[in-house]
Amino acid sequence: MVVSLTAEDESKVEEFAGNLFMACLASMELANVELGVRLHLYDALAGAGPTTAVELAQRAGIAERYAREWLEQQTVAGVLTVDDTSRPAAERRFTLPNAHAHVLMDDDSEACMKPCAAVVPWLSKALDIMTEEFRNGTGAAFGLFDLHDVQAAFTRPVSVNHLTQNWLPALPDVQSKLEAGGPVRIAEVGCGAGLASIRIAQVYPNAQVDGYDLDEASIAAARKSAAGAGVAERVRFEVRDAADPTIAGDYDLVLSIEMLHDVPDPVGILRTMNKLAGGSGVVLVVDERTEDAFTVPTNEMERLFYAFSTLHCLAVSMQNGGVGTGTVIRSDTVRRYAADAGFATVDVLDVDHPQFVLYRLS
Repeated sequence: MVVSLTAEDESKVEEFAGNLFMACLASMELANVELGVRLHLYDALAGAGPTTAVELAQRAGIAERYAREWLEQQTVAGVLTVDDTSRPAAERRFTLPNAHAHVLMDDDSEACMKPCAAVVPWLSKALDIMTEEFRNGTGAAFGLFDLHDVQAAFTRPVSVNHLTQNWLPALPDVQSKLEAGGPVRIAEVGCGAGLASIRIAQVYPNAQVDGYDLDEASIAAARKSAAGAGVAERVRFEVRDAADPTIAGDYDLVLSIEMLHDVPDPVGILRTMNKLAGGSGVVLVVDERTEDAFTVPTNEMERLFYAFSTLHCLAVSMQNGGVGTGTVIRSDTVRRYAADAGFATVDVLDVDHPQFVLYRLS
């Protein structure tokens, strides 16, 4: 198709074409990071000092020629440094700076960007699913996307660095019970791989946590992680639709983390959470920190939310006739769902985080 351009249009062509080229370059460089992760090349380089291609090949068990090409690619991409470009290729020594190793390898750090690289191979599956989904508009199950490991990797730093340090303390009545040492019952709705539930149990030996999720792969991973963390006796995971009105319990805290925007029936989920909290329990909903309204231009986080929404979250929230919330869940939407579920008030907690807002429902 030939598009006729005005003089004003032509002045914008180069800029927009350049933006898409840089997006392509970034995607391919992320793919090379994922290659390094899968082959444990960063493990072989971290703390090892200047390393030749031969040495990397021997340590990582890969072919020397590929090792050399990857080392050079990582250097021109700014991931590695090289001591002397004038040396023969076989003698060049490459180094992984400590700061870069932290970003690539420290899974608990909020600076860890390894999950971003893992998104690249996942995109092929998402595109196949969403090409058909855009045509039929019936929604797609979470499990079809095979995203649970990537999602867990993204949320792990939050569980490690914020959940017990400043999120639970923002709920003084719950925090006082946890610190008092008596039995505390907690339910996590839409628990995914169970990282938050496990973290709470690790920090508070008096906490009994029940996690509910419909995704069997996520629950299997959660049970394995709980056993590995030594908390399986106090953390129970169940494959269950959290909107199921037959779920029973009497919990001190009922929470959901970054899942309300994904579910087909958010009001049903919130009704269940309200019931599980009974008359004295606390309901905490954590979800995306979006703009108050559709805004252009916007920030990078909002752009990320929209990108995930069209490739995953919107489809998951539309399955089985769902409401179709999508990743870009705004505060007024949360308040509307909460009111429809029978909550009288929604308070935004005074907790600062670039991605998440904490809502206390009562």
